Amino acid sequence: MGVADSWQQEQVSLAYVAALATRGGYTLGKWDVDKDGVDLSVKRSDGLTFELQMKCTYSPTVTARGAAYSYDLDMPTYDKLRAATRTSVGFLGLVIVPREIEEWMVHDEHELTMRCSGYWAKVQDAPPVQNTSTKAIHLPMHQRIDLPGFEEMFSHAMHRLMFGAQAVAVA
Repeated sequence: MGVADSWQQEQVSLAYVAALATRGGYTLGKWDVDKDGVDLSVKRSDGLTFELQMKCTYSPTVTARGAAYSYDLDMPTYDKLRAATRTSVGFLGLVIVPREIEEWMVHDEHELTMRCSGYWAKVQDAPPVQNTSTKAIHLPMHQRIDLPGFEEMFSHAMHRLMFGAQAVAVA
């Protein structure tokens, strides 16, 4: 089969988040059309929500300092995720998979194992940029999309809810 098509990369990134949300007991909302720059909404039982624009790659770019991955996000999506008028905090998620699609998952008689990892960056309240095509977003390697990472994203959502967009932009 070889290298995956972009739709397969999109689907595995959504499946990755869905598996974690299920494990964490969160509700997951998938948007059929991501015209608002959002693929998924993740909701906690207390009603707190954050939103993710998911991307997937098998050839990640590592920043010069080696502490983060860099992803060139298109400007329309960047501007939608950073907008001060958003009611849910916007994040970029990046799932990294092996190059060969056959290596993404290992399935034996008793277990299905996903061989990928995810990282996130808060785009909400980021400053405007002059570039018209893309904006390089740095996703720190310590900001993993996992259950503690979900809780950190919920923490950003709570801070925004409690203190508003202006206080978050200053922080």
